Amino acid sequence: MAAREQWRSGLGFVLAAAGSAVGLGNLWGFAYRASQGGGGAFLVLYVLIVLVVCLPVLVAEMVLGRSTGKSPLLAPVQAAGRTWMPLGWLFVLAASGILAFYAVLMGWTGATLVQTLSQGLPADKLAAKEFFEGLSGGRSALIGQSLSLIATATVVAAGVRGGIERLSRWGLPLLFVLLVGLAIWAAGLDGAGEGYRTFLLRWDSSQFTNLTTIRNAFTQAFFSIGTGIGCILAYAAYLDSNARLPREAVAVVGMDTAVGVLAGMVTFPVVMSFDLQGLISASTLGTIFIALPTGLASLGSAGQLVAILFFGLALIAAITSAVSLLEVPVACLIDRLGWSRTRAVWVSTVLIFVAGLPAATSTDVLGWMDSVFGGLLLILGGLLLAVLLGWVVPDRFRQDLKNSGTSPQLGQLLLVMLRWVSPPVVAIGLAISVADLLKG
Repeated sequence: MAAREQWRSGLGFVLAAAGSAVGLGNLWGFAYRASQGGGGAFLVLYVLIVLVVCLPVLVAEMVLGRSTGKSPLLAPVQAAGRTWMPLGWLFVLAASGILAFYAVLMGWTGATLVQTLSQGLPADKLAAKEFFEGLSGGRSALIGQSLSLIATATVVAAGVRGGIERLSRWGLPLLFVLLVGLAIWAAGLDGAGEGYRTFLLRWDSSQFTNLTTIRNAFTQAFFSIGTGIGCILAYAAYLDSNARLPREAVAVVGMDTAVGVLAGMVTFPVVMSFDLQGLISASTLGTIFIALPTGLASLGSAGQLVAILFFGLALIAAITSAVSLLEVPVACLIDRLGWSRTRAVWVSTVLIFVAGLPAATSTDVLGWMDSVFGGLLLILGGLLLAVLLGWVVPDRFRQDLKNSGTSPQLGQLLLVMLRWVSPPVVAIGLAISVADLLKG
């Protein structure tokens, strides 16, 4: 891109990329899937899939962005010709579609935070349910959606250094501080030990062959890292040629995994202490916006403080992810049409707001958009990335890593994994997702 911006430092890129990966799904998705029977086996499978399957694809996405210096729309064309233009459009469609419904979730989170600050926690589960039903439809949902998109657009409009990197430099450290503080508090609850033993430390080797546990581990790993939608590609286009991408990818994966585990260390004790076992396995949204506030209300002012910290934490995680999603169409408009960043940001924001209106008025539509944009298209993007960098232009993958100082042995190992391990596993995940969606 003409007059292309760059990150102030490699740390800025890592924090921004980690912020892209860390989102609302980390804070409850890990606990939600681990609660469905996997325990320690789920955690082992999750880590293995992240390292063996997702990490090579993440490096490949970084290579494609940095080596071409192009937006997600044009990077595949620059690398392999116009035949690969559909992959660029897939990136734009997936990122924009995810942000369209994600902004609605951000609005719910922000509204719950404001409610907790101004009026305290609901008196009982019925009051919490009534609040959530009012929150998830009508005018309040549209206001939350629009305010979330405006906040996201304001950060992206400020630029790579002035907006995205600045947010990441204070947002990610603050997120970790809040998580560690909440994990320490949760460890002191009456049900903490039982929560750890039931959900996190329980060992059952038969779970390694349980298809549900395998599918949950794959889903959490792949969606948690978030490769395949062009966000990391867009960020990597602003990266200098000296950064060692495998090291940066490991840092991103490490931070993302740490957030998931820490979130589990918060949620598992809460689930046992407030007797929410049935709710956590049945409904992620119901647990966050109904059961959790109701349970914390029993702790009085201390519970209100914890709720404020939790929903503040969730809002920070949400906006760091939303910023990376908006950067995809914005970078494409700047790259393809030569627009200014400001114009590209606000045009993209308006179009995404309109696309998200059905999700703001119907939780069924929101769930469908999550399954298609945050599920099928994301996995398909990861599969095509592995094929492109592993088979179509493997020399670009090797050369970019070599030029930045990565050892030839490590580069070759990553290429072998990208060719022979990631594609078949990701293809299996795609087939399972399609079957589940059709069945549903």
